[in-house]
Amino acid sequence: MTEWKNLSTLSPRKFTCSYCGSHVRSDRGYLTGTPSRHIRICPNCNNPTYFEGDRQTPAPPLGNRVSNVPAEIDSLYNEARACAAARAYTAAVLACRKLITIIAVEQGALKGKSFLECVEFLADRNFIPPNGRIWLHYIRTRGSEAAHDLSLMTEDDANNLITFAEMLLRFIYEFPARVTSSPPSFFAADHPPRRPVPVGDRPHSDATGH
Repeated sequence: MTEWKNLSTLSPRKFTCSYCGSHVRSDRGYLTGTPSRHIRICPNCNNPTYFEGDRQTPAPPLGNRVSNVPAEIDSLYNEARACAAARAYTAAVLACRKLITIIAVEQGALKGKSFLECVEFLADRNFIPPNGRIWLHYIRTRGSEAAHDLSLMTEDDANNLITFAEMLLRFIYEFPARVTSSPPSFFAADHPPRRPVPVGDRPHSDATGH
């Protein structure tokens, strides 16, 4: 582990470390002649983060980690997050576009289909929740503009596409794996299956119904 020399004690600041992904509170680092510019050391992984006002470098990736995702898809998802963290927003949107296409093919869409056809494939097979269909026009438009037009994507565009991709990954991969690997207690201990009562043990009723 790196040993930092001559560290200063700073006023505590909370931030998300881009190296380890931990939400930390750091009071160790280095000051400059300008109070708003300083370096803080992560107490979890011991790596440095530079601050200029509220701007953090390196910035933490947008979105969140998702479990039980196939390696190739997970790698591309994290690449999109890293591009957005580096403020390469057009690259992040293009990575999300490719990611959505790969997810569609992995779920049964034919290879060679256009991006728009892949989005429609996911919607038609209910991989996108009903209320999520309001995203479709936005996803189709921004994904196509990033690939074919001269316009550059913004931080909001990257954030929205990554959020949409994260929703797909959780819906398609993470949530089903959770139920398969660890069935909810509702179906196990809390509500055990009922055993049939032997015929001889059942109460008898007379003609009056008693």
